[in-house]
Amino acid sequence: MEQAKIGVVGGSGLYQMPELEESHPVNVETPFGAPSDSFQVGKLRGVSVAFLARHGEGHRLLPGEINYRANIYAFKRLGVERLLSVSAVGSLREEIAPLDVVVPDQFIDRTRGRVSTFFGDGVVAHVAFADPTCSELAGVLSQSARRTGVKVHEGGAYLCMEGPAFSTRAESHLYRSWGAAVIGMTNLQEAKLAREAEICYATLAMATDYDCWHEEEEPVTVEVVVGRLHQNAATAQKAIAEAVASLPGQRTCPCASALKNAILTDPERIPQAARRRLEAILGRYLPS
Repeated sequence: MEQAKIGVVGGSGLYQMPELEESHPVNVETPFGAPSDSFQVGKLRGVSVAFLARHGEGHRLLPGEINYRANIYAFKRLGVERLLSVSAVGSLREEIAPLDVVVPDQFIDRTRGRVSTFFGDGVVAHVAFADPTCSELAGVLSQSARRTGVKVHEGGAYLCMEGPAFSTRAESHLYRSWGAAVIGMTNLQEAKLAREAEICYATLAMATDYDCWHEEEEPVTVEVVVGRLHQNAATAQKAIAEAVASLPGQRTCPCASALKNAILTDPERIPQAARRRLEAILGRYLPS
């Protein structure tokens, strides 16, 4: 399997990375089914990178239809250690204006029925998730985005809603009362699964609108969002390229050993089927 230590998952508006040199498609099979699409693997600023369009080519997958387990497992099989996520979000704060960038450090889950773990079916593990993003990776991403000239907000909670409809006004005001900074539909599952896979994860959240809470703004529409997506995509590509070139070679964060004390099941009692299914994730922790 071809290897790339850095992964990029592109959200609405970011379906390809023109700066990715020598890129070619790579299809990855996983025990959890097919990923959103083939991966584009190539060189970005001289570094091997694997890119995946979260919603698939042509934006054909709803947030609730994305096979998050397959996507993250495939990144793991490709050798990815750090995953940079780009996402379109709505702002829940006055100071976060459309076209601003947020690098969240927390998540609130408002999804329903999505699978958010690799475990179960014979294996029990509980990873620490108090700090759901990698502070080392998020710091580099923030600095890189700032160098593109956009306004960057470091930290804040990303509220992950089910969708695909946008919020009601009542919901939007409720989320603001909780202190959330931005609202989106995809990143919570990615963050949880990346932690279980011992992959560093950070989000470049690109604000397209004020959701529907803002009394002086028109309610969010697809037309408004799409128009700003194109502007955000150009910023995202520059920020990602800067981040990839700035990352240190070795990881010093705890993400790389998130499973070290998290597996509760007696290794001797883990079924062979589960061992095979989770080989890319659990292999180094289980006796042969």
